[in-house]
Amino acid sequence: MKYECGLYGGSFNPLHKGHLECMIKASGMCEKLIVVISSGKYRNEVDVKVRYRWVYELTKHIGNVKIFVLEDDAKSKDLYSEDYWKADSEKVKKFAGQKIDAVFCGSDYDENSFWKKCYPESELVIFNRNEISSTEIRNDIYGHWDWLPDCVKPYFVKKVLLIGGESEGKSVMTQNLANYYGTKFLEEVGRDLSEKSGTDVMMLSEDFTEILLAHKLKEMQVIKGCNKVLFEDTDCLITKFFIDFLNDENAKKNSKLAEAIAVINEYDLIVFLDSDDVKFVQDGDRSEEIARNRKKYDEKIKKIYRDNGFDFIEVKGDYNERFDKIKELVDEMLRAK
Repeated sequence: MKYECGLYGGSFNPLHKGHLECMIKASGMCEKLIVVISSGKYRNEVDVKVRYRWVYELTKHIGNVKIFVLEDDAKSKDLYSEDYWKADSEKVKKFAGQKIDAVFCGSDYDENSFWKKCYPESELVIFNRNEISSTEIRNDIYGHWDWLPDCVKPYFVKKVLLIGGESEGKSVMTQNLANYYGTKFLEEVGRDLSEKSGTDVMMLSEDFTEILLAHKLKEMQVIKGCNKVLFEDTDCLITKFFIDFLNDENAKKNSKLAEAIAVINEYDLIVFLDSDDVKFVQDGDRSEEIARNRKKYDEKIKKIYRDNGFDFIEVKGDYNERFDKIKELVDEMLRAK
């Protein structure tokens, strides 16, 4: 190795492939590489624990990388003065516990940068970088999607939830949208679990508990492989609706579990598929009671979401009109800054 101890730092807000290339090259030139994550307490940045996880996931296999979080209270980067630089560099040197032989940076810095001023005893090693900056990526995450390593992408995946009553086309629409956008979808996990007894009217209370937990856990796994957006077919509050509708013997407990999961759920877009203009299709064990009173139960579902603090957009029309409207909403969401 050319150097015993090296340093590479940044805010990694977000971490992109240019950062990754620098870390790979720097770690290959040192016995030990310290990666410093600069974090502003009062700046609008991705949670530092998330950024730490990104760096760790991308470097844990290398073996010689140590991560140090450097927090400051500057209101903006413009106020991050030379006094800050020097004070913070002493914290980094103390963490290193040895002479820092080299400071690595991309070619967006030069010999007059704060790196040289704060670490005058270290050699400044500049890697040639022609890629886009973090600022440009932040301003258009989805336009620069391929610049993000796979472990970073899930943080920025938009979640689109499709809700509504039975036989309103949610499952087919969810999969069609996922296919169109080249991404993944989360199917209604309750469909198979509700048929353990052959019919949903004979479900056990524990079946509802399993549905609620399985859906959330599956969402956490599926989102890791998504391309910009994840489409979900129903969630815990639709399950809550059926818990009440089917008079689950432990309705109170399972309803509380559904509401507890709803508290941690976040969606970027919720679409309610209205029963207007869509024929009810008896597919298996669908409720004839819901079929006779579709508007009544549509309103009950809407009330559950409103009561739990979720806004949604209602979509009506025939299947193609619904598809076009949802596509328009998703495209607008992905263009937003």
